[in-house]
Amino acid sequence: MRTSRILLVEDDINLGSLLREYLNAKGYDCSLEGDGERGYRAFKKDHFDLCILDIMLPIKDGYTLAREIRVLNPDIPIIFLTAKSMKKDIIDGFEAGADDYLTKPFSMEELLMRIEAVLRRSRRENQDEVFVLGKYSFDSNKQTLTAQETVVNLTTKESELLKLLCQHPNQILERNFALKAIWKDDNYFNARSMDVYITKIRKHLADEPGIEIINIHGKGYKLIRESFNPV
Repeated sequence: MRTSRILLVEDDINLGSLLREYLNAKGYDCSLEGDGERGYRAFKKDHFDLCILDIMLPIKDGYTLAREIRVLNPDIPIIFLTAKSMKKDIIDGFEAGADDYLTKPFSMEELLMRIEAVLRRSRRENQDEVFVLGKYSFDSNKQTLTAQETVVNLTTKESELLKLLCQHPNQILERNFALKAIWKDDNYFNARSMDVYITKIRKHLADEPGIEIINIHGKGYKLIRESFNPV
């Protein structure tokens, strides 16, 4: 099994070095950066399976770094390390894209358990590539919608957009999030292009009454169905 790579961004050099050595000893490949900007450049350069970010970072704080990382990879698991423990700070952390939140001081064993839990959850989610849409089966890897003997081949953009909707059933898929995740830029022309692809997806699913993609004014789209489960 491939070794999981972890990006650790922590400005306390002593703590950061200790954590890196501990995680490497536990079988992970951990890289350490000391500020938010260096962390962002490292993430752009290399592949990582998990990010552990301190919030109070020099140059670029952990909240900002997490949002920028989410633009590059919407699915990367993120754990925040922080001395802050107020309810608002925790809420801000999850709104910035955290999968988990650990308040200092903490034990190495607790951090290790959190890492293992987040990675297990991430692997399960990444395996959910086939979704049931009424009578249709949507395979996001093959980019197909299948109903009995009928197979609809989707374009890459259609497949990526439908997959985002399927991953957030009965929830608002924000326009800016989808644009940055798929088009990498939320400018006007990409926004118009996304509207076109939404229309195409609706046509593909038009004969399935149990599925509806609705516009949420000023926010984005929502895939509506009563029950929704990956295969």
